[in-house]
Amino acid sequence: MTFLAAIVFSGRSWLLPTLAALVALFVALVWASRKNAAERWVTFLSAALKFAGVAVLAFCLLEPLLVSRRARPGANVFAVIADNSQSLQIKDEGQPHSRGEILRDLLVADPQGWEAGLDQNFQVRRYSFDSRLQSLHDFGELNFDGRASALVGALRNAAQRWRGQPVAGVLLFTDGNATDVHGDLPSLEGCPPVYPVVLGNDSALRDISVDKVAVSQTAFEDAPVTVQAAVTARGFSGSTVRAKLTEIATQSGAFNTNNPAQPFAGFAIVSNAVSTLAQRAGGEESDLNFRFQFQPDKPGIHFYQLEARADDDLSNPGGVSREATLVNNRRMMVVDRGQKPFRVLCVAGRPDWEYKFLNRALQEDPQVQMVTLMRIAPREPKFDFKGRAGEASNPLFRGFDEATNEETARYDQPVMIRLNTRDEFELRDGFPKSAAELFKYDAVILDRVEAGFFSHEQLLLMRRFVSERGGGFLMLGGAETFREGGYAVTAINSMLPVYLDRPAVVRLPAAFKLSLTREGWLQPWTRLRATEPEEQQRLSAMPPFTVLNPIREAKPGASILATVSDVDNRTYPALVVQRFGLGSVGALMAGDLWRWGIQSEAMQKDLGKTWRQLVRWLVSDIPSRVHLEAQPCDDPTQVRLVVQVRDEEYKPQDNVNVRVAVESLADSKPLELTAEPSATEPGCYEATYVVRQAGAYAVGALVTQPDGAVVGRAETGLTSDPAVDEFRTLKPNRALLDTIARRTGGEMISMDRLQKFVRDLPNRGAPITETASSPLWHQPAVFLFALACFLTDWGLRRWKGLP
Repeated sequence: MTFLAAIVFSGRSWLLPTLAALVALFVALVWASRKNAAERWVTFLSAALKFAGVAVLAFCLLEPLLVSRRARPGANVFAVIADNSQSLQIKDEGQPHSRGEILRDLLVADPQGWEAGLDQNFQVRRYSFDSRLQSLHDFGELNFDGRASALVGALRNAAQRWRGQPVAGVLLFTDGNATDVHGDLPSLEGCPPVYPVVLGNDSALRDISVDKVAVSQTAFEDAPVTVQAAVTARGFSGSTVRAKLTEIATQSGAFNTNNPAQPFAGFAIVSNAVSTLAQRAGGEESDLNFRFQFQPDKPGIHFYQLEARADDDLSNPGGVSREATLVNNRRMMVVDRGQKPFRVLCVAGRPDWEYKFLNRALQEDPQVQMVTLMRIAPREPKFDFKGRAGEASNPLFRGFDEATNEETARYDQPVMIRLNTRDEFELRDGFPKSAAELFKYDAVILDRVEAGFFSHEQLLLMRRFVSERGGGFLMLGGAETFREGGYAVTAINSMLPVYLDRPAVVRLPAAFKLSLTREGWLQPWTRLRATEPEEQQRLSAMPPFTVLNPIREAKPGASILATVSDVDNRTYPALVVQRFGLGSVGALMAGDLWRWGIQSEAMQKDLGKTWRQLVRWLVSDIPSRVHLEAQPCDDPTQVRLVVQVRDEEYKPQDNVNVRVAVESLADSKPLELTAEPSATEPGCYEATYVVRQAGAYAVGALVTQPDGAVVGRAETGLTSDPAVDEFRTLKPNRALLDTIARRTGGEMISMDRLQKFVRDLPNRGAPITETASSPLWHQPAVFLFALACFLTDWGLRRWKGLP
């Protein structure tokens, strides 16, 4: 603390006579003590008392004035900020009243009279805070129902409000459990001195809290959703704690494609118990970890709730819980299993067994649609003697009616067929020649088709498809691919994970055995079994393969996930992957995986699953034209809804209309918002949604062009559990409050020191002060001190019998 005071001497003309008199007195006392026969300590103490008494009286000849600076009454502002959050509803051990009730009595009843003393010297501003700072007329308005404690945000907001005003300090009443501090304390620059008053004590309270929930999932077949939950049990030593996971709702499609004017479809309410796990609490404070694995029965967005309770608490008579609060016993989460099917373009050089098993496998995957452009006859040179007079088309088309002559392939063109196309126009002109046409797909697979099949522009377009659009690319092995297919001198070579311009001088054996590398074992999509021994058994039972495109080495940064080996244990890369630009590239060197599928029905299922997981890896993390994301704001009651929009070439697209709809699980009436363009990022549109209550929310975005044409749709979900952060810990956070006080120049104040603190507050530093002076010689204490010195000396001399 800082007290501003100084002593000023107005009688400086008496300085030299006073010093001379004191020196003379000192000499006289020393001379007298030499002739004194009493004990030395008595002589010394008697002389000291005489000198001290005379010195104090001589000091008064200099007319000393005590000059101090104090806060000018009524000129400075002092703020009183009270926490109004739900955490003050907690009752501490042995307390008949909650923390909020104690605070209300302290602020409203004012039994110590400190608030009246504060009003005498300062302009008092009264505030409360929960998720935001609010001005109050008096503290009788506190109801302690706030869903968050934005402590730092309230202080920073207050500092901005008071900018340029003479604020002497802030008296802060709180338990310190801030919901807007998740790491280091944010900067409090410009904030006046903060004097925290801590509410609550550190006594242990019985409580079970779900502290953290993490959801992890992959896009691969049979890969379950994993939920990791961290639960803390306090005061339940030896009790069994059960964690129950329940699906509470699914999003049934945020926008209705049939009626854009009424776009929102909303929730489908469900109540499906997924699983229940139990653990025993080992001590007074136990950290328990629960791990759930499950698979949603259909794609889309699912909402789940995790709740943790103790068995003996559930069995209490009357259902009365012994916990301090039940608000932090549950958490909600969102699981997005994807909605629209991914579209894959396969270019096949000829019908073969490899394509047969690949196509059959993907037909069983509802999330993947493979469109095929297949060559059934290669380009054939045209000779006049091979055809009929005036015939220009390929004889394979002979017999079709004349109406299709323009669509038949010429002698110098390959014969192509289209499979699984969306309509009659898709791929009608062959492989796409523009970015807008190719970028509609999520991945491209090349199966036994040589580089000469494509034009130079189409090869460059495929590289752009991966690097700019973020698509997936997979090249299958065979005589018409990799180096053997002439790709070493094309744009495809630069994005493949293997070197094609470095021929591998090897003498390949007749048969190979497939195995996974160390990196391959770490990838969930390369494995088909749950345990390593089962996977090893599966690999050993696979048949030998005979077709391989040999390479010398993989590129730096590429990952070799699978190899093939011969009888001499010489290994060759079989599956190599890498990132290229925004997309993923895979090279499958083994060219006859179909041999695996003809061994038995079980192996055919394994082959099908392998193809599906490989393609799922290709399309995982593929950006879409419209992407919707819910981002948290500094204010915990607000959510920023960000919509990224891309054009047909996947460049940021502006000049579109973006509508966002939000529906609460508790309220079936959706709220529609208009997203505004971002000022900092092209193609980005933002809207802010104020979360009125805790729960699950379905969110959808509809993007249209100015003419009304639909660009795309996107869906997501969000959950709001502000009370979980509010009740993360029930003990007051004294360390945080002490840090805030030290950084702002304040100090911690206890409740029993409030009155003394307010009384001394005007003598502390303040922006506007005034000067006050008081003569020290008018102070009774000065003369009482001198009189005490003389009386003590007289008494000492009488005691020792001295004159």
